[in-house]
Amino acid sequence: MRFIPHTPQDTQAMLKAIGLPDLEALFDDIPARYRLRRELDLPPALSEPELISRMQAIAQKNGHSPDYSLFLGAGAYHHFVPPVVDEIISREEFYTAYTPYQAELSQGVLQATFEYQTLTCQLTAMEVANASMYDGASAVAEAALMAFRILQRKRILASSALHPQYLAVLRTYLKDLGVQLDLIPWSEATGITSIQEAEKLFGPDVAALVIQSPNLFGCLEEGPSFAEMAHAHGALLVAAVVEPTSLGILQPPGEWGADIVAGEGQSFGNSLNFGGPYLGFFATRERFVRQMPGRLVGRTVDLQERPGFVLALATREQHIRREKATSNICTNQALCALAATVHLSLLGPQGLRELALLNLQKSHYAKERIAELPGFGLLFSAATYNEFVVRMPGPVEEINRKLTERRIIGGLDLGRYFTGMNDCCLLCTTEMNSREEIDRLVKCLDEIVEGGD
Repeated sequence: MRFIPHTPQDTQAMLKAIGLPDLEALFDDIPARYRLRRELDLPPALSEPELISRMQAIAQKNGHSPDYSLFLGAGAYHHFVPPVVDEIISREEFYTAYTPYQAELSQGVLQATFEYQTLTCQLTAMEVANASMYDGASAVAEAALMAFRILQRKRILASSALHPQYLAVLRTYLKDLGVQLDLIPWSEATGITSIQEAEKLFGPDVAALVIQSPNLFGCLEEGPSFAEMAHAHGALLVAAVVEPTSLGILQPPGEWGADIVAGEGQSFGNSLNFGGPYLGFFATRERFVRQMPGRLVGRTVDLQERPGFVLALATREQHIRREKATSNICTNQALCALAATVHLSLLGPQGLRELALLNLQKSHYAKERIAELPGFGLLFSAATYNEFVVRMPGPVEEINRKLTERRIIGGLDLGRYFTGMNDCCLLCTTEMNSREEIDRLVKCLDEIVEGGD
């Protein structure tokens, strides 16, 4: 049975029923000398993350090993998930990963999904959003396919600073259609995609330009300039957002001209979970809605003018008009999307802004401290959000191994994806990294390089 707090009116009604004037009268049988007449001597209230951290510190006194400090991002981010998120998504009426077909039996789930779509539109400044997709990589690939369907052009341009795993999925999706994928190089000085090189690659056969901001290196791209360029050539601009908390302080893609916004929503309400499941979000302009892949929940009225929710515009492969299906996406991530909805609702616009500022401030503090270390340096000059690239005085793989021995998970070794970058590390800080953790990372890096062990 669920606990429902009593209202003051409920309390008064119960006291009246048992003939007592107030709550204090319930304790008349306890002698006055045993009753506390002052406020409890308690420390100031803590936030949920602070309280959890305090309890973990106490648990360590009982022999529990301390948690690892995490500075790894690159598409999967360690954010605080309020306990109420898991509480709500675990309710029996929600606890399924599948979108229902029988709308008349599933109004609650459909309404929650509709709210998710609304929040996605508000976050991206777009006009319509779908009911989520598998993950960020497949969402971005589906965005490119959507641009191809709309314009019937056989070439896609993508920034080479797009996440390598996203690029791999994009290549796979485009290959079978015979669509050519051309990569735009980034500037070695700034770390952002070269506008000049993009202009050279453009032509009348380009359907879309795909830009990620913040990009793989954490750098903020010049989105408005790329949108203007794409539109001047009659192409669409696809904005990939892998770290959506950044939209708490950055101008949303819809405001700087993006035609499709796709990315990863894991940062909201979904823990890292050893790699998944995650959810891809997808939003676009209303004029393109019939080419949008995946499910769409709509709000309507019945014959008695009562509001209700239904699956709308669902020309998908398992429905009746299979030859007109927009995608082979067979399901969505409804439970993960619900978690994101709950988290965003708890944050609100001001909370999201404060969360983004925490990420920004902690990242810049870490960046400045690490840049002061002998032998370390920042690789790019462009503005960043909560990730940045450091050139280290040695192979990243070896330094990360030594950090792990100190219960610190270091950043991404960019040498895994790029030739000549074995000494380049992508580090990430979020609101979960305390100043003490950042200072300890800096101290350990200094010791590792100084002492060689």
